[in-house]
Amino acid sequence: MSTEPVTIHPAERLAAKRLADAFGLPSFDPGWVWLAGAGPGDPGLVTLLGLHAIVQADVVLYDALVNETLLKLARPGAELIYAGKRRGKNSCRQADISRTLVSLARNGKRVLRLKGGDPFVFGRGGEEALSLARAGVAFRIVPGVTAGIGGLAYAGIPLTHRDTNHVVTFLTGHGSDGRLPEFDWVAIAKGSPTLVFYMALAHVGEIAAKLMQAGRARDEPAAIVGDATNSAQSVRVTTLEQLGRAAETASAPALIVIGENVRLRERLDWLGALTNAKMLHPDARMREVS
Repeated sequence: MSTEPVTIHPAERLAAKRLADAFGLPSFDPGWVWLAGAGPGDPGLVTLLGLHAIVQADVVLYDALVNETLLKLARPGAELIYAGKRRGKNSCRQADISRTLVSLARNGKRVLRLKGGDPFVFGRGGEEALSLARAGVAFRIVPGVTAGIGGLAYAGIPLTHRDTNHVVTFLTGHGSDGRLPEFDWVAIAKGSPTLVFYMALAHVGEIAAKLMQAGRARDEPAAIVGDATNSAQSVRVTTLEQLGRAAETASAPALIVIGENVRLRERLDWLGALTNAKMLHPDARMREVS
């Protein structure tokens, strides 16, 4: 699968170069691989350095969760290679992706590995970087806005709030074998007021049951944020006890957030206020979740 880039006018390319020069952005040299995060979905959340990489790259290997609007900024003649992995669909093998990165760099290409979110947050960027290091290929890491931060911000759910939590824990609900990873559920339940799960829809009922067994309240607020930061974003607010049922009709990609901060969405849903002319009442008391 590939996407045809559109032509960037010389004036626009010159403007991009001037911006890079103004900020002293590093040169993207032939034979290098840059592992960059594209952000959680909204193309406006890509970083300036990530944008610089897209404009300069000879080859872009991009993931399934990358907003393809960003690929339109690739330079004329750049090769675009789909290298995504999605549950339940034919996916590129990780070993093949790593070999391709090494091969292209050794052929003198400027290679961009573009990933949704941040490459080092449940993005397998560490595995690819290790492969490059073993092969002696020069690389740079370009962090991105991870979904657990950007997605919750767009849902109007603060990751932290000094009145509710001073700790947050990011977890994956999907291990390398496809199963829920082995966690110390008691330690997690007691140690972190706010829990954010990536790739957890398939096991969310099991997750909720384990947390309740470990002492979390059945009526604790929880939310499922689907297609975070995209135009199709959806947010379902529920309780820990009802989380599994709410997930039955949800579709990936989705984030799961559990904790008292979910209650703040009613007062901080800024995106809903913009798109649906919704009135926010920041001083209203928080309602019980349904």
